[in-house]
Amino acid sequence: MTAAENVCYTLINVPMDSEPPSEISLKNDLEKGDVKLKTEALKKVIIMILNGEKLPGLLMTIIRFVLPLQDHTIKKLLLVFWEIVPKTTPDGRLLQEMILVCDAYRKDLQHPNEFIRGSTLRFLCKLKEAELLEPLMPAIRACLEHRHSYVRRNAVLAIYTIYRNFEHLIPDAPELIHDFLVNEKDASCKRNAFMMLIHADQDRALDYLSTCIDQVQTFGDILQLVIVELIYKVCHANPSERARFIRCIYNLLQSSSPAVKYEAAGTLVTLSSAPTAIKAAAQCYIDLIIKESDNNVKLIVLDRLIELKEHPSHERVLQDLVMDILRVLSTPDLEVRKKTLQLALDLVSSRNVEELVIVLKKEVIKTNNVTEHEDTDKYRQLLVRTLHSCSVRFPDMAANVIPVLMEFLSDNNEAAAADVLEFVREAIQRFDNLRPLIVEKMLEVFHAIKSVKIYRGALWILGEYCSTKEDIQSVMTEIRRSLGEIPIVESEIKKEAGELKPEEEVSVGPAQKLVTEMGTYATQSALSSSRPAKKEEDRPPLRGFLLDGDFFVAASLATTLTKIALRYVSLVQEKKKQNSFNAEAMLLMATILHLGKSSLPKKPITDDDVDRISLCLKVLSECSPLMNDIFNKECRQSLSHMLSAKLEEEKLSQKKESEKRNVTIQPDDPISFMQLTAKNEMSSKEDQFQLSLLAAMGNTQRKEAADPLASKLNKVTQLTGFSDPVYAEAYVHVNQYDIVLDVLVVNQTSDTLQNCTLELATLGDLKLVEKPSPLTLAPHDFANIKANVKVASTENGIIFGNVVYDVSGAASDRNCVVLSDIHIDIMDYIQPASCTDAEFRQMWAEFEWENKVMNTNIIDLNEYLQHILKSTNMKCLTPEKALSGYCGFMAANLYARSIFGEDALANVSIEKPIHLGPEAPVTGHIRIRAKSQGMALSLGDKINLSQKKSSL
Repeated sequence: MTAAENVCYTLINVPMDSEPPSEISLKNDLEKGDVKLKTEALKKVIIMILNGEKLPGLLMTIIRFVLPLQDHTIKKLLLVFWEIVPKTTPDGRLLQEMILVCDAYRKDLQHPNEFIRGSTLRFLCKLKEAELLEPLMPAIRACLEHRHSYVRRNAVLAIYTIYRNFEHLIPDAPELIHDFLVNEKDASCKRNAFMMLIHADQDRALDYLSTCIDQVQTFGDILQLVIVELIYKVCHANPSERARFIRCIYNLLQSSSPAVKYEAAGTLVTLSSAPTAIKAAAQCYIDLIIKESDNNVKLIVLDRLIELKEHPSHERVLQDLVMDILRVLSTPDLEVRKKTLQLALDLVSSRNVEELVIVLKKEVIKTNNVTEHEDTDKYRQLLVRTLHSCSVRFPDMAANVIPVLMEFLSDNNEAAAADVLEFVREAIQRFDNLRPLIVEKMLEVFHAIKSVKIYRGALWILGEYCSTKEDIQSVMTEIRRSLGEIPIVESEIKKEAGELKPEEEVSVGPAQKLVTEMGTYATQSALSSSRPAKKEEDRPPLRGFLLDGDFFVAASLATTLTKIALRYVSLVQEKKKQNSFNAEAMLLMATILHLGKSSLPKKPITDDDVDRISLCLKVLSECSPLMNDIFNKECRQSLSHMLSAKLEEEKLSQKKESEKRNVTIQPDDPISFMQLTAKNEMSSKEDQFQLSLLAAMGNTQRKEAADPLASKLNKVTQLTGFSDPVYAEAYVHVNQYDIVLDVLVVNQTSDTLQNCTLELATLGDLKLVEKPSPLTLAPHDFANIKANVKVASTENGIIFGNVVYDVSGAASDRNCVVLSDIHIDIMDYIQPASCTDAEFRQMWAEFEWENKVMNTNIIDLNEYLQHILKSTNMKCLTPEKALSGYCGFMAANLYARSIFGEDALANVSIEKPIHLGPEAPVTGHIRIRAKSQGMALSLGDKINLSQKKSSL
């Protein structure tokens, strides 16, 4: 066995730059130096032995001159020294000198100082030589009765490791420890003793637990945790024991320790699927989330609740706890609130939807006028969306929700107001009975709307759904009120009389770059006139938008006026009233056109808006039945089609989700009866403790691992050539933020290689945690060296380095073998995610780093898209319906998020060049956008690489 394969208990930092001292100088320091010099010399000896030096000549010197010293630092160092020093001759016999050392151990075990006794007992746990331990057994037993708990708890650990390794030395250990446990009062000693009984003699552990099962609640938390583990293991191996211990687990749910409550709840769920047990566990999880201050803990426990919900039989139990789950919303963290709202929405049913809506309405009102937290606006958006979903699923609730939400149309936060507007639009289309209420509320808040985008939406809704004569007149009144005095140009000039200078400076404003919904660019420049600033507080909202140069809202207003004028004509029979209303609508449009052509607005009206307003004027002047149909019927039909398509898509995704969750049992599947199952079959079920340990180590067994291509060999990178004196290859293991490099180093020469060191360096956002320690390799020997690397962001990282070594007996300089580079694959950090179209467009506009790639020979559009999705871990946001069929071109939006919270967007715009024949490859481009340059470049490189691979 090589030095690298020995189990290491003590990690020591080794300074690499110092020159190794000679054996003679060390011997001199150890013999004749003072305590300080001896301490330094002993440290150097330990480091040299760790580096592979043997130093047999110093053993007797240390026994004679250092071992008798009573200095505590030296005693600690000696324990490390005896742990690592070779204790046997080459043929495996114990060295004679070790008898003297054994006597020194015995004296230390009887030392009056409890620290020396305890640390010596800890050291004995690491000894693997039975001959050394045998004479010490009486002293170790005696330490169980020492007055100090530090000595007693280490004595228990020493007895446990000795019993596990050399049972013949202390065959009565379980009985001894059981008697010790019955009389012991200290919590840490009891925990260690109980732990030993669990692993050494489970029956005795159960006997002890049976005697004190009613007092379990009074025990310390460290002992309670071990009791939970024992109960789980016993019931896992032997299900008939469940009834005996389930009451104990119920009691532990009331423990004062959060860790015990969490473990007890997890154990209870695995032991019993009775509704009372699930309810108790879920209640315990909810209490933990509310009382625990750490957001990470809240998120972990929320995940456990979500796991419970995934089980069909548990879902009904959790539905009764929705109101308790909503108590978690008191947490200020947005991520916790987001998960909580999603969980509540998944569990909502007709029984509890009313209570849920009342709580959410209170939360929405709370967020009003609260600006102390930066996430308040985002939280309000989440609440609005949740209420929206509730109202769509339970239409009876919409009447309660709409009046509260419509207050937020006048909110300063445009995103939340836009969500409310979207909800109102869907509600007014779906629920005919709510239309009068919505129109009435809309007219109330119309004047207070601050955002031009929301204003446009409100105008559209009013124009589309005002069906009575009174409502139409109210809308016209509100529009007049919002426009102010007309004609606008004349009234503005009158206002400014006396303020205007004779000459106005006209200047061209800077070109403004806009991103359209399709992701393409549009550039627009503006002609502006500078004039003295004046007070604008008294300006009505619509007038303000127009004078700021936003004439898109004017085009929207023209459409609304046309709709209500045409509808008014059909409702009112009197010609005079008809003409009067039409004339008023046309006057408003004409005055806006006049304003647009004047120099008063900051930006002049665009040709598109002029065309739109002119068209509306023409429609009103002619009043043809065809135009009436287009304005008043077809617009609403388009909305109806869009909403029904959206609903269909949602139902489809919900159906897919439910299909995933439904446990399908095939006709020929065997049925397992708990009572008829053999014990060994039961124990083959997954052990939760084992699974959690594997997950922490990153060794989770994935289902697809059965595929030979998914084996570890795929991640092995060859670092040197087969003809190099040292052959090296690395297995790269990625576990979230950590990368472990397991490097195999093989000495291919007939010489002994001393100080063989793996030197590594990193490029990118990688950080080497520690330098691997040097090794000594015998001829044709091999060793495994592990190196840990931390990852900070999603960038293409490169690890490079070399292996340096000295040849034993050679006078030449150090030899060096350069290693190949190891490229870290960013796909280990990127996970598919989803976002709304609005969020995608917003991020697309915000992110400044863009990378454009395209180079493939795949000839089918859909095949190319699927290939990109598979090789980049991204999710396609464009619905399947939009991508189905074949038309020669395709546009799709892709989105993913890294485990570091970085967003990555991609827009695929590809086409099939038909004129080049059926075998022509797909052309076009993929545009990748990300917040950081590294992410955009790394993802582009990955796509390029995968395209090249596909072309091989």
